[in-house]
Formats: sequence, C-alpha cells, structure tokens
Amino acid sequence: MRHDYRALSKTLVDLLALSAPPLAITFTQEDATDVPRYEGTMPASAPDGRTGKVTAGCVFWMKAVDRTFRTHAEDHGNCSVGSLTHGFITLDTAAKRDDVKALMEASWVTPEVFPQIPVVKQRPASVIYGPLADTRVDPDVVFLRLNGKQAMILHDALPDLRFEGKPQCHIIPIAKEEGQVALSVGCMLSRTRTGMANSEMTCAIPGTRLADVVARLQATCRADVAVATYAADDARRFGARSG
Repeated sequence: MRHDYRALSKTLVDLLALSAPPLAITFTQEDATDVPRYEGTMPASAPDGRTGKVTAGCVFWMKAVDRTFRTHAEDHGNCSVGSLTHGFITLDTAAKRDDVKALMEASWVTPEVFPQIPVVKQRPASVIYGPLADTRVDPDVVFLRLNGKQAMILHDALPDLRFEGKPQCHIIPIAKEEGQVALSVGCMLSRTRTGMANSEMTCAIPGTRLADVVARLQATCRADVAVATYAADDARRFGARSG
C-alpha cells in the first residue's frame, strides 16, 4: 500500500471532527473474491426490470461505515443514475429506464444534462466499499460526510475544491477520473434513499491526493485555531452583551 491509511483516517477524523468515518471506495477490473460480497436480497423487479440489493448505490455509503464489502453491477441496478455514473451502464441504456424518465418528467433534470454527467470510464468488475482505516489496497476515492463547518475547513484548505449538486453520486467519477476533490451539496434523490441528515454534505477525494489533502488540512486547522483563539479573546470585551 502507498500509505498508512489507518493513520490518515484517524488524522482526518481528528482534524475535521467527523461523526462518520472516512470510507475507501475502490473500483476493480477483476472480481475481488477475497472481499466479502454485500449480503442482501433483491425485491421484485420494477416494470422496466430494475432491482438491486439497495435502492441506489449511494446507500452503500451508509452501509460501509463499519464493514468492508464488494458490490457488483446488479447490486446497484435499481438506480439508473448511479449505475451510469459508476460505469455499469451506458447513457443510452439509462435513458430508457423508467426512473430516469420520472426524473425528467418532474423537471428535476433535462435530457441535455445527462450527457454532461461525469462517469467512470471503464466498467468495473466490482466496487469495494469500507472504512478507510481498514483498506488493504490503495483506494481510488476517499469519501467523507461533512457538515457546514467541516466543508468550510476543506474549502479553506483546497482553493481548487469543486462544488457540485445533483446527482450526488457523480462526485465519485470526478475524483476517480478527473483527479479533483469534489464536494456535493447533495440531491433529493440520494437524500431520500440514504436517509442522510439534512445538515450533511459529501466529499470525494482522489486516493492519490489524500496525503496532500491531509497536509493542507493540518495547516488550515492550525490557522483556524489561532483565529478562533483571537476571536474568543476579543469577544470577552462584550461579555453578556455579545450577539
């Protein structure tokens, strides 16, 4: 492995005061049979044939906080948007699915948007999810769940941070394929399916940039501590009249 990911995970948690652990997301071109497969059953298919072990691939972000598992295309199959962004299906296939048609009928997105959505370029054999601290390989993407203050710190540390919106899952290919750190304010589709807190946002960091991101966060946090100390001392002049 390239780094001590357990140490880097702890540093991220400490610097940002994360409530959810950083995740490692790894795309493989061979079935990673040494990693347990995600357990679950698939419900009856929708009229267009969609089903999967979870309602959408973003749900795996919530499932992986305490265990490592591998997933396959069929596990992600209920959400055509996530299947598209993760390289499991083509744009032409996604466009024919009822869930994508429903999004367009609701004017949530327009047909012109879909060709512009970042996607994983090479179809994976599997995608592995799990705590960053437990990864046994170099991850393609490190995934964080953040609140507003944590996003502020990350933005201060990374002037090139990309801010993104819907669909939330497209920050994964931005990090993997474009090598950019991307923060998403989320999307209603993902928030409803994952049950993610209203206060949470998500961030995808390219695995190759993780050590540098941590170093930049350390410098930013030192500055923030100094500024917070100054502001607290200055506020004492106002006593109970502050606010």
